[in-house]
Amino acid sequence: MTNDQKALIRATVPVLREHGVALTTYFYNRLLTHNPELKNVFNSANQRTGAQPTALAMSVLAYAEHIDNPEVLSQAINRIAHKHVSLDIRPEQYAVVGKHLLASISEVLGEAATSELLEAWGLAYQQLAQVMSNVEANLYSNTVAKAGGWSSWRPFVVQKKIRESEEITSFYLYPSDGGNVADFLPGQFITVRLFVPELQVLQPRQYSISCAPNGNYYRISVKKERGSVEGPAGFVSNLLHDKIQEGDILEVAPPAGDFILDVTTNNPIVFISGGVGLTPFMSMLEYLIQTGKDRAITWIHGCRGYEVHAFKDSVSELGGRHQQMAIHTFYDKLDDHPQEFYYEGFVDLTKVKEAIVPQADYYICGPAVFIKKHVEYLRSQGVNSQFIHFEEFGPAILVV
Repeated sequence: MTNDQKALIRATVPVLREHGVALTTYFYNRLLTHNPELKNVFNSANQRTGAQPTALAMSVLAYAEHIDNPEVLSQAINRIAHKHVSLDIRPEQYAVVGKHLLASISEVLGEAATSELLEAWGLAYQQLAQVMSNVEANLYSNTVAKAGGWSSWRPFVVQKKIRESEEITSFYLYPSDGGNVADFLPGQFITVRLFVPELQVLQPRQYSISCAPNGNYYRISVKKERGSVEGPAGFVSNLLHDKIQEGDILEVAPPAGDFILDVTTNNPIVFISGGVGLTPFMSMLEYLIQTGKDRAITWIHGCRGYEVHAFKDSVSELGGRHQQMAIHTFYDKLDDHPQEFYYEGFVDLTKVKEAIVPQADYYICGPAVFIKKHVEYLRSQGVNSQFIHFEEFGPAILVV
């Protein structure tokens, strides 16, 4: 790209800040109207809530802002690449997306979309698509090279289905071919794909692996999303809870994700989770206990109450084995279950100040507002951002 073309990209930043979501919403409608087969790839719930268009708008804005030095976006690119690999996105699909993105820019901006601007954005998109394709090719290659690794979709049998709480159920998934499964890094996720009769399309969903690597199976622990004023009922989670039984087959993509436990340090660890956000931490915790890692652990979890508190007995048992683990639990209402280190109300780190030390590694998972609140508090207590790791379920739209 020439300097003049980069200047044209930078000039669109104010428009993207103000109208980016409108542009990407238009883009997704156009893309899925002309290429309905891609409805099998995109999460319909994220389209309905606007989370996916918002995430894309923020990504496009960040790219435009850093068009002179896109290398600073390497972490974000890596995270998106992991998502793409988990959905079996292939290089040829970038051409389809690019076609509709440029057409959307032209149709939304009208006369402001000059031929020079469209040419600049075309080159910028090709540059980004090539970077993404290269990163994804390496991820695909590394996954296939692992013992028990594979590419695309592989059939798995639900050998066990275990109720963990009133709304969370675990599924133990074994390869239907009887082979081994690829190891993964604690904190990663797999993607499950189901046909949704109401939509008449396949729908993929990413779920954190909630067990330590073992070479034989994956466990996912899924919350049944019943729907509320805050969001629609989950098509796939309800199918898993209500229809999928032991012995059924699920299509599964290989492990992916960059929200992983740092095993290169001996720093104390603080896990902070809300609701179903504890699932990646179960994998990390089991790994730490099984490998005998001698690191002090603080487990801080919040949920509505006792009946919806998943893995409470498992966490307690693992904590007893570790000897250096403190467990703090927050319930909206304590009801008849008051105990030591149980607190009433939302997770409040000021009540566990002894666990907040600058040299610890912090892992946070839960709703966006939950993450933002605790990241800001940790920073206010002098914790460097490099020690704060968080995972936002769904499209990444949180900036903290």
